Amino acid sequence: MWDLSCRDWESRIRDRRSLIPSLPLIRTEAEEALDFFDQLQLPDVPGNPYLAEAAGPWFRDIVATAFGSWDPVAEERMIQDIFVLAPKGQSKTSYSAALMLTAMLMNKRPKAEALFVGPTQSISDRAYEQAVGMIELSPDLKARFKPRDHLKTIEDLFNSSTLKVKTFDLNILTGAMPFIVLLDEIHLLGKNQHTSKLLRQIRGGLGKRPEGLLIITTTQSDEPPTGAFRDELIMARKIRDGAFDGQIMRPMLPVLYEFPPDIARDQGLWENTDNWSMVMPNLGRSVRLNILAADWETEKSKGEHAVRIWASQHLNIEIGLGLRTDAWIGATYWERCIDAEITLDALLLRCDVITASLDGGGMDDLLGLCLLGLCRDTGKWLAWFHAWAHRIALDRRKGEAARLLDFAEQGDLTIVEQPGAHVADAVDYVERVFKAGLLGGVGLDSYDIKDIVAELADRGISGETIFGDQSADLVQGIPQGWRISGAIKTTELKLAARKLLHAGRPLMSWCVSNAKVEPKGNAISITKAAAGTAKIDPLVALFNAVELMTRDPQPGGGSIYDDPANFDDELELQEADDDDD
Repeated sequence: MWDLSCRDWESRIRDRRSLIPSLPLIRTEAEEALDFFDQLQLPDVPGNPYLAEAAGPWFRDIVATAFGSWDPVAEERMIQDIFVLAPKGQSKTSYSAALMLTAMLMNKRPKAEALFVGPTQSISDRAYEQAVGMIELSPDLKARFKPRDHLKTIEDLFNSSTLKVKTFDLNILTGAMPFIVLLDEIHLLGKNQHTSKLLRQIRGGLGKRPEGLLIITTTQSDEPPTGAFRDELIMARKIRDGAFDGQIMRPMLPVLYEFPPDIARDQGLWENTDNWSMVMPNLGRSVRLNILAADWETEKSKGEHAVRIWASQHLNIEIGLGLRTDAWIGATYWERCIDAEITLDALLLRCDVITASLDGGGMDDLLGLCLLGLCRDTGKWLAWFHAWAHRIALDRRKGEAARLLDFAEQGDLTIVEQPGAHVADAVDYVERVFKAGLLGGVGLDSYDIKDIVAELADRGISGETIFGDQSADLVQGIPQGWRISGAIKTTELKLAARKLLHAGRPLMSWCVSNAKVEPKGNAISITKAAAGTAKIDPLVALFNAVELMTRDPQPGGGSIYDDPANFDDELELQEADDDDD
């Protein structure tokens, strides 16, 4: 088993050296593949240069490693997966088309199948056109390969093998046994809940061929990584960093062009053009620094959202919070207010009083819970969150299904099968705070909350709760729309002063990035309607919990609360507010 880690990758990328560690390649295979690759020509570049000169050394190293890791005598492949993360503009699609033609030339198996899988029709078409263009420039290749344009297939007339260029489709690999698959731009498939299944099918088919090889080439996502892309990226980083010591079920070679952490975290460093060549291996060939720098300045003038997208695509900066021009200002400070030690147990130990809020909860919606505690030692507010989703939401919100499954795997979201189970589960957490004698109130949107109120009442949490000599209404209706503007602004100020801390969980980073601000006269509103299909329910729960905390609650409900015991009155206010909107 080869050790495919590259523990010194940070020094290598700073020195602009190869990110592929020294490996005992089968030199005859590597050199033959490079010889084929180098003789191919780029069809869309003036002068049609040969790849021997046109291709960057970084990709030629990938070609050598891909084919030099196959031992034809032992019929054993030492590297079965290659994961390449390189920014936009590095000629990944063109070079990949050439690599697949090289695979066809190296192939010894008759009637074999090679697959190039693109996430979109345009990417697949470009790969096919590049491969066909390379064939047309060579009399030898024209004699051997026959393109079939209507099928996006290239047939090898010598041994009846085929290179098929396909757009992502779950059905294309059913029963297929390819000897090589190149999957391009997997980051665009991150939201597709079927991508993981596709990868299992691909690897299953390749596993039936001893020479089977999967190559994934991709740019970073312009949203927080999710789904299969996130899983593959995490695995590649762990292998690169030596977390597996090379002992993994399917040997993967990671080639990741991303900044070392100290640069990636500091915008002043990663936007310095002197550092860009670290992550742009094709700089000076397919991309030019002066053109990129001018483009960067243009995007900066458009605001934070454009900056994030440009940086993710051209510099492989991983997105944390996708800020927009209409983004909630609190998102600017969110990542600065992380206390990774915040858990529910920590709140119960560290806080004198805790307010709770539940928001959302429809069959295709999230139910969000926020527990907000007042820390007795620091006076800071500590926020803890959880969310629930019905299984049906994964089917009805397919665009977010992979992301929601990620949150469930991370422990911040629970997928429920039975209607109503989410309410009982959420109230379990509130009851735990209640029994600890710390509950200062439960804030709820007054609209359509009867099931939550009933569940709370069943646990003894209601307007008639008695703690010793104190009697108070623990369950409070929180007006929404513009009426919660004060709580939103209080949350912003607390975050800006780092007096509101949270655990920095991906679920809440996503919800915060989804929040859109709407002016309402002198007030502001953050509504689900403005967010669209993107979810913000746990964030709204935070605003409700903040509203309660500003009322100086006491454990057990003693407070300066108003008396909104009549939820019908609150419902009328909410309906009137909806009419105004």
